Amino acid sequence: MWLVFLKELKELLRDKKTLFFMIALPLLIFPLIFGGVAFVTKQAIEKAETKVLKYAMVGAEYAPVIVEHLQQPDKFELVDIGAETDYATLIRNETIDFVLIIPNSYNSDVLSAGQSTIQLYLNDAGLNLVYKRVNEIVKEQSDRFQLEAFSTLGLEASQQQALLEPIVLEKVNTADDRENWGEKIGGMLPYLLFILCLQGAMFPATDIGAGEKERGTLETLLISPIDRNKIVFGKFFTIAFAGTMTALITVVSMAGWGLVLSQGMAVKFVADFMGQIGVLDFILIFLMLVPVVAIFAAVLLSISIYAKSFKEAQSYMGPLVIFVIIPVILALLPGVELKGGWAWVPLTNVALAMKELVKGTMDYFQLIAIFGSTVLIAGALIAFCVYWFKQEKVLFR
Repeated sequence: MWLVFLKELKELLRDKKTLFFMIALPLLIFPLIFGGVAFVTKQAIEKAETKVLKYAMVGAEYAPVIVEHLQQPDKFELVDIGAETDYATLIRNETIDFVLIIPNSYNSDVLSAGQSTIQLYLNDAGLNLVYKRVNEIVKEQSDRFQLEAFSTLGLEASQQQALLEPIVLEKVNTADDRENWGEKIGGMLPYLLFILCLQGAMFPATDIGAGEKERGTLETLLISPIDRNKIVFGKFFTIAFAGTMTALITVVSMAGWGLVLSQGMAVKFVADFMGQIGVLDFILIFLMLVPVVAIFAAVLLSISIYAKSFKEAQSYMGPLVIFVIIPVILALLPGVELKGGWAWVPLTNVALAMKELVKGTMDYFQLIAIFGSTVLIAGALIAFCVYWFKQEKVLFR
């Protein structure tokens, strides 16, 4: 068995494509993708914040202070639209970015004039930040009107605050920082690890089964004195090893790049958060990943053995990503907890357990159900893989 494992591993390591998908892709490509997305997003937001917005204004004479705030050439540009009232067309044609309509009831004396409604016409479908930038100006005026009204009524600061918020609901969170951040981060950890394990195992699995059929080397291996069970397990362990290594390399790479690119408090926060997670929890996360990888490896090897060609195997394996994502999404749904029947649901129970381990709220007795169900399914799939490999009609389709 180990002879077959070493043989398959050497063949994979000789293949430049394998090295690229297992090492180069996690170390360089994924960080570049995430970094590129973050950079482009930041540039888009900065562009939206600094863009000079073209606007038209109706009823400007009623709000001279707002007009004054809009007279900033580096931020706003007034456009004369005459008597045109089809504001939607003007905005759609990019003649202007927004129209501000001030009612004739607009007055700083809110006690007598009442509430004023200012209409803002804009295309809010994209990232333009028009509403945010205009609302900052209007909010400033609204706050000033409030203060003037309170001053007229002769209210003290405490009375003003009580009038604005008669009742305040104070939240006292009993969860510590680890539980708070663990709820946010822990939910995405299994999503990342499961997908990486599956993707990392796909290429080796395709090559080990369907690839050998195309090259004609499978027949040579079958007539060797090695027992078929050992051949299957050798190939199985090769796929499982590739999937696990891809996940570990990617996680280590992302953590390393995150520490390099972050600064100051960010590094301290990450260090403090990671320091709260015990060594036992890290070990359990890795151990729970073992039967999950075994499930992936057994399914992928069965598909690869069945497929006639490399291309056919890839077409069968592609949809498996959906079947991996669904259990992880279930673990993120409100009300789904590591209790009762959920502890026995394959993949979902592992995703829930990983989240609980990161949060520090793990009920370790649930590990019996988690490992029991996952190992049982993995064992059944491996047994099916052995049975499948012994079927001549499958091997020589």
